[in-house]
Amino acid sequence: MTQNETQNPATPAEAPESAAQSTSGATGPEAAAAALAAAQAEIAELKDRILRTAAEGENLRKRLEREKEDAAKYASGKFARDILTVADNLRRALDNAPKHAEGSPEAAVISGVEATERELLSVFERHGIARVEPKGQKFDPNLHQAMFEIEDPTVPSGTVVQVVAAGYVQHGRLLRAAMVGVSKGGPQDELQPGAAVNTQA
Repeated sequence: MTQNETQNPATPAEAPESAAQSTSGATGPEAAAAALAAAQAEIAELKDRILRTAAEGENLRKRLEREKEDAAKYASGKFARDILTVADNLRRALDNAPKHAEGSPEAAVISGVEATERELLSVFERHGIARVEPKGQKFDPNLHQAMFEIEDPTVPSGTVVQVVAAGYVQHGRLLRAAMVGVSKGGPQDELQPGAAVNTQA
């Protein structure tokens, strides 16, 4: 009638071996010290990277500020160089103007030209442009352009004895070299270029 059913006893599930049995669990003090040293080295490297990045950013900021400042200072440089010929012509007109009696129409015109030159130089000054009048100074190739030499044994050789056209600088930067005549045939002088030479005998 009834079949004897063989009842297999429930086999208890085998507990899986824990994966937590890792080699790190059995680490000693040496391994812990090595891990700490590695972490500290990584922190030091990251800190160095951060400092270098910050320094590069600061240098870039300063460079951009300097370029912006230079652009503002010298933006008018090309225009200023073009307008220098106006200043030259005003000066030539005044240097070559004949003397006239005070109160005459001609004297009034000359007075007007003088006022115009003063106003132009005032505008130059507001933009950091200054005239270089090197007569009597030691010739300086950084500021002066020698147009000719003049034999003059009474002054040291290399002295600027004539100025054909004044030079100009803008915020200390050369805008145009002064065109000059330089002496030769005189005694050698030890003065530095640009220094004033005593031309009094």
